[in-house]
Amino acid sequence: MMMPNNREMRRMLQKMGVEVKEVPNVKLVKIVTDSSEITISEPSVSQVSMQGTMTFEIAGGKIETKQGAINTGEAEIKEEDVMLVAAQSGASKEEAQKSLKESNGDIALAILKLQEKKRFT
Repeated sequence: MMMPNNREMRRMLQKMGVEVKEVPNVKLVKIVTDSSEITISEPSVSQVSMQGTMTFEIAGGKIETKQGAINTGEAEIKEEDVMLVAAQSGASKEEAQKSLKESNGDIALAILKLQEKKRFT
């Protein structure tokens, strides 16, 4: 069976209502989850529109993954920071994480808050 060439493939996609556009000059794509961060340098990115839905296809590029990060929406809290705050303050891991979120990732402030809290309880 003969595979369609690139031009024929684009025509078939157009007939099905699929539009594919190359996104020019993309330098970096970053995907952040609760437990990791994926960075893709200089990828090839295509924007695919179909039936009112837009998706992006990312191909190639140099991929770097960092594990242990916790996305708080404002500051990125690293697992080693949580462990440090817990060890220095004598708090649980959960308390340390909560204190870091409240102090926007400031380790010293998080430790002080937890130590102060323990002093008054």
